[in-house]
Amino acid sequence: MSDLSNYRKSYEKSELLETNIPEDPINLFNRWFHEVEDFGGSGEVNAMTVSTIGLDGFPKSRVVLLKKFSEEGFIFYTNYESEKGKAITANPNVCLSFFWQEMERQVIVKGIAQKTSEIISDNYFDSRPDGSKLGAIVSHQSEVIPSRTFLEENLKKLEAEFEGKPIPRPDNWGGFIVTPLQVEFWQGRPNRLHDRIRYTSQSDFSWKIDRLSS
Repeated sequence: MSDLSNYRKSYEKSELLETNIPEDPINLFNRWFHEVEDFGGSGEVNAMTVSTIGLDGFPKSRVVLLKKFSEEGFIFYTNYESEKGKAITANPNVCLSFFWQEMERQVIVKGIAQKTSEIISDNYFDSRPDGSKLGAIVSHQSEVIPSRTFLEENLKKLEAEFEGKPIPRPDNWGGFIVTPLQVEFWQGRPNRLHDRIRYTSQSDFSWKIDRLSS
């Protein structure tokens, strides 16, 4: 057994106070996102964990890349027939989480996912490198395959088939947009007295702001 009880650090890089936050969470998310980006931390600042309730009734989390965010929600792309895509289709209640270790920050988004328009999916797919486009076509995401070679050989066949030709977006691949219902911002603070500010969507399209105990 590995005892990790002595893994500790003091969080002292910033603070999150009601006197310095906007009325809606997207503005604060935008501020934090670009502060982390400007800080120059390692890794991908747009990496996020998407948690869903699977068809087997179990929650499952995986890291994907956020590709766009606005007042309307948070967009990422996937194979709709993947385990993740099927789970969202069956139960659109999802959770997104961002952990930015460099600035000792975490954001948790609870919301409802739905497919983006085909235009949005087409535009993003068209912006991808050809290799990524073909990868989306060749990979039957989450399905059991016999070997790595199986994927690579199928990719070579597609490369030959589409050489010099436009590569269309497959119907089973596209975007999901998560409309936030609740957004929690966590800022690490000394002595485990962390700052936690929660925004909850109201029926009049405003946001209720609460401070949570650490």
